Amino acid sequence: MKGFRQFILRGNVLDLAVAVVIGAAFGAVVTALVKDLLTPLIAAMVGKPDFSAIAFTINNSKFLIGDFINAIVSFLLISAAVYFFVVLPVNTLMARIRRGQAPPDPTTKKCPECLSMIPIEARRCAFCTSALAITAAEASA
Repeated sequence: MKGFRQFILRGNVLDLAVAVVIGAAFGAVVTALVKDLLTPLIAAMVGKPDFSAIAFTINNSKFLIGDFINAIVSFLLISAAVYFFVVLPVNTLMARIRRGQAPPDPTTKKCPECLSMIPIEARRCAFCTSALAITAAEASA
């Protein structure tokens, strides 16, 4: 039991459990947004909120193309809702937070011969094996 308790109380397991619960609740919110707000809006413009009646039959096999169209429309609406109401605001917020921070020091540089990216401390290119010029800062170090 001690090992199981340690496993459960580890940070990643608890974080994953919280993420699953929050993800399920968020999924319900997004589904309600699409079903209760966006789909009726489209129905008001197009005149038909549901395409499930669209079907055709070939050799006594019924193809419910309307259900497929409903699934595609629902997917597109949910994707758009998630992008515009979650991804875009979070990206904007993160850009504002990072605005005052200095960019991190570079860890790579381009080889002057083959233009491949190599570690900044390298004295020889790993790709073309050309010797690299030593800068004044590297010479003094």
